[in-house]
Amino acid sequence: MDKEVYSICFMCSMRCPIKVKVKDGHVDWVEGNPHVASMNRSLCPRGAAGKSMLYDDQRVQSPLIRVGERGSGNWRKASWDEAIDYVGTNLKEIIDKNGGHSVVCAERTQLSTHVSKTFMRAIGSPNHFTHDALCKGSVNTACRSMFGYVDSQIGVGYGNTKHIVMYGRNLFESIGVKEVNPMMKALENGAKLTYIDPRVTITASKAHRYWMIRPGTDLALNYALIHIILKERLYDAAFVSKWVIGLPELQDFVEPFTPAWAEKETGIPEYEMVTFAREISKDKPSVAFHFGYRGANHTNEIYMRRSILILNALMGSVETKGGIFFKKGPGELGRKPARKLVSQEFPEIEVPRFDKAGTKDFPLPDPNHGVGQILPYAILNEDPYPLKALIAYRMDPLMSIADSTQTKKAFEKLDLIVSIDINYSNTAWYSDVILPESTYFERTDSVQQANGLKPQMFLRKKAVEPRYDTLEGPIILKRIGEKIGIGNYFPYETMDDLVNWQLEGTGFTMADFEKKGFVAYGPNQILWDQDNIKFKTASGKVEFKSSLLEDAGFESFPEYEPVPSPEDGKFRLVIGRSALHTHISTQNVPYLNELEGENKLWINTAKANELGIKNNEVVEVASSVGKGMIKAFVTDMIHPEAVFMLHGFGHEATRAKRSFNKGLADSLLQKNIYDKVGGSPAFHDTFVTVTPL
Repeated sequence: MDKEVYSICFMCSMRCPIKVKVKDGHVDWVEGNPHVASMNRSLCPRGAAGKSMLYDDQRVQSPLIRVGERGSGNWRKASWDEAIDYVGTNLKEIIDKNGGHSVVCAERTQLSTHVSKTFMRAIGSPNHFTHDALCKGSVNTACRSMFGYVDSQIGVGYGNTKHIVMYGRNLFESIGVKEVNPMMKALENGAKLTYIDPRVTITASKAHRYWMIRPGTDLALNYALIHIILKERLYDAAFVSKWVIGLPELQDFVEPFTPAWAEKETGIPEYEMVTFAREISKDKPSVAFHFGYRGANHTNEIYMRRSILILNALMGSVETKGGIFFKKGPGELGRKPARKLVSQEFPEIEVPRFDKAGTKDFPLPDPNHGVGQILPYAILNEDPYPLKALIAYRMDPLMSIADSTQTKKAFEKLDLIVSIDINYSNTAWYSDVILPESTYFERTDSVQQANGLKPQMFLRKKAVEPRYDTLEGPIILKRIGEKIGIGNYFPYETMDDLVNWQLEGTGFTMADFEKKGFVAYGPNQILWDQDNIKFKTASGKVEFKSSLLEDAGFESFPEYEPVPSPEDGKFRLVIGRSALHTHISTQNVPYLNELEGENKLWINTAKANELGIKNNEVVEVASSVGKGMIKAFVTDMIHPEAVFMLHGFGHEATRAKRSFNKGLADSLLQKNIYDKVGGSPAFHDTFVTVTPL
C-alpha cells in the first residue's frame, strides 16, 4: 500500500522535518517537509542517504551476546528475551552489590533521552551523560554565565541578519538545512559573512571576509575587537546601559588588548580589525556573532565563548531580528509542553555524579549533560566510587572521548558494557551485548518539543516495518526496567502509548500531526521587546561580570595567556567535519561511504615540502598518547602551524566492512585534557609530528 508519512530525520542531531513516500511497504523517496518553509523540500547528503542505511545489510540485525574476548568480534545471535534476560540479570547483580550509582549511561541526545534519564534515576544513578557534554559543554556554561539560558535555548536569526560572524562554525559543511537555507537567502539579499578559521572551509569560500587566524588565538582577536568597539564607542549605548552589568570592569580589562597587540598574536592585520569593527557596528543590532555549536577546542574555551556573547551584547543584538534570540516555549502562550517521564518522583540520590559536575570540585558544567571525558579517569581511579557497568545508547565513547587507548583500558575494568545502537560502533564492537535499535524510518518516537520564535511540536512517525529483528529504544529500556524491577516508571506498552501520554494536557492528539507532521501553539513569532527581555541570571541582566563564575571562585576576566607556536617539527591538531558525515555514526552508510570513505591529513604546502611529504602519500601522525597512519592532503588552504583531519574515521568493527580500518581516528591521538571551568574537552590542544613513510 502506498502512503506518505511525515516524520523527522535522524541522520544527525538537527532533526529536520521530512516527508517519506512509501511504496509497497518500502521507503521509495524522502524529501524535506514541504510545509516547513526553511526546509524548501531539501535535504542534506546525510538525510538523502538515510534510505541506504535502512536497507544496509551491515547494520546490526539482531541482539548479539559476546562469546570471545572484548573487541574480538565473536558474537552469538540471541532472541530479545534472552538478551534482555542477560542484561537484566547482570545489571541487577551489579546494582544489588555496588549500588545503582555504579552504572553509567552515555547517550547521543535524542527525542527519547527523557526515557533513558528516567531509567537511570529509577535505579538510583545520577550518571547519565550525553554527547552534548563532549561537543559544547563550555558553550552551555558560557551562555548560562552571561544570560542564564543554556545554549540550546538560544537561536540565531539567520534569515534577517545583515552581518554574521562565525568562528570555525563551518555551517555549510555541518549541515543543518533549517539554518543553511535562511542563511543563503540572507546572503542573496545582501547580508555579509565574516568567517574565522585556520583552514579554508566551504563556509570560508562563501564569506565576504575570511581570516586565516593563527590556531588558538580567537580569544585574542575578540579582546581586540572589544577594545576597538569600546574605545570608539561603536556599541549600542542604550542597550548596554539598560541591560549590562560589568562594563567598567570589561573596559579596564581590555585596555591592553590593542589591535596592534592582537596582530602579533593572531596574524590578522591591525587595520583589518579596525575596519571590521566599524563596518559591523553600522549594521547593529541586526548582526550576530555566532557563539558556536561544537565549542570543544581549548582549555580556555569558556572565555572564548563568553567573548563572542559579549560582542553580541555590545551590538545590542539580543532579541532583535537578525541577531540572537531566546527560544520561546508554549508557556509564553499559556499552554503546556509535551510531558516527559523525568517529571515523575524518584528515589533520592545522595551520591555525586561520576564526573563531579555540580559539586565544589567541578561546579559549573551542566549536570544535565555531564562531563563525558571524565569517564575513563573515574573508572580507572575509582573516584568518587567504583563504576561497574556502562550502557552506551547510540553513543561511542571510544571514538568520542580523547585518548581512546586510555578509554579502552578503563573499559577493561567494567563488569558489563551494553550498547543500544543501529550500527557497529567501536564501543558496540567492544561491548558484552548489542541491542539493535530500529532506524528512524522504522519507529515512532517521543514528541519533539520544538521551541523557538514560534513554539511547535513535531512527531517522528513510523513509516515502514522493521527490516530486521530490532526494537525502539524506549521499548528496550522498558523491557530491561521490568526485568530489574523498575517497570512502573514506564507507563506505556507501545510507542503510540508513550506519545499519547506525552500529549495529555497539551491540547493536541497524534491525529493532529497527520496533515503536516507538526503542530503550532500559535500563529505568530514571538520576539520580546528590548525593554522587556527576561534574562535568567541572578541579576536579571546580561552579566559581563558573572555571578555564576564569581560565586564559584572563578574570575570573569582572567589574565590572558599567550598562545605559543608549536615546537619545531610539531603541529597543532585541528579536527572538524564535512557535509557527508555525522560524528562517528555514518562512515559505514553505503551512499556516504562511497562519497567519502576515509579522512586525510591537511598539511600546509610549505611545511610538507620541508618534511619531504607529497600529496596523497601515507604519513605517520604521532602524539604523546598515540600514533597512526593516514594519507596526506598537501594544500595552501591551512595555516602552517596546524594540521587538520575529519573526525570519525578509523573504525575497528570488522562487520562494518566499508569503514573498517579506513583513515585514522583523531581520538587515538588526542590527549584527554579539558576546560576545567566550562567543561568541554580541548580537542585542539594536542600537538603532533608528521613523518613520511
